[in-house]
Amino acid sequence: MEFKSISIVGLEKNTGKTETINYLIKKIKKNIGITSIGIDGESIDQVTYTKKPEIEIKEETIFATAEKFYKQKRFTSEILSIEDELRTSLGRIIIAKSLEKGKIILAGPQSAEKLKQLIEKLKTFGAELILIDGALSRLSPASPVITDAMILATGAALTININELVKRTIHTVKMIQLDETEKKEKIKNLSDGIYTITEKIEKLPIKSLLSFKNLEKHILEYGKKIYLTGALTENFLKYLIKQKDLKNVEIIVKDFTKIFITPETYKIYTKKGGKIKVLKKTNLIAITINPYSPQGYILDSNEIKKRLRKLTDIPIINVREDELWLN
Repeated sequence: MEFKSISIVGLEKNTGKTETINYLIKKIKKNIGITSIGIDGESIDQVTYTKKPEIEIKEETIFATAEKFYKQKRFTSEILSIEDELRTSLGRIIIAKSLEKGKIILAGPQSAEKLKQLIEKLKTFGAELILIDGALSRLSPASPVITDAMILATGAALTININELVKRTIHTVKMIQLDETEKKEKIKNLSDGIYTITEKIEKLPIKSLLSFKNLEKHILEYGKKIYLTGALTENFLKYLIKQKDLKNVEIIVKDFTKIFITPETYKIYTKKGGKIKVLKKTNLIAITINPYSPQGYILDSNEIKKRLRKLTDIPIINVREDELWLN
């Protein structure tokens, strides 16, 4: 496997992300490092109060978690480093190697920058492949700036309507697989703001899309190719689709984690000719599905897989039933 780091991100809580991580830990033969952005690994879900699988690490796993949770573990491990600079609200980050198998609550840094630093630290201690647990609705570890690859976990916890589940999952897949802009080299070093790209690059006099309506003229009159260093919002896209023709309109964002739009609005925007591109594309390597909902409903796993496979060629796996190709 050529990846050095993989983020595992759930589209919703209880979509099987922890089971996916446990499966990877069990199956992968390389020296594994593991951490989280935020907190995960609790035996009881802090939002739904339902029992959830704990993260099970094997002997020789290098893991990083907050001091509080390191002290709570019930297996033997060797401390490799105490990271003062990567302090969280739950204490310093402890990097350790497990000397036996056990269960762990993971809590890592909440900022992307600190997470990147932690990944590099884990590599120095011999981790050949680092798994990043995405935690509650946080997509930031899936940014291609942070990890080499991503696995998306979806399932009945998102919705028990299979049609809706497929639609929302495929919409996320489309965002992940957006093409990279050919203007990459020109704009990659631009700092916070909104820019129009014509023969030259100009910064608009607003800090974010929250105030785009304060511009003296319609934003497309400044230029039809727009680079956003922040988020692309539903409201902004709805504003653009009021235009008759969006054929030459292109919005560029850093990566898919900056996009917050519905499948319906995206469909109208692209139907009118509009494009969305990214500075850097995320490498989606698998979709895992969990047909069990926290409320006790069980969907047809094969039906979900069949429908998703009609719409994407990304491998789709139920980790309770299927073999994953990673080793």
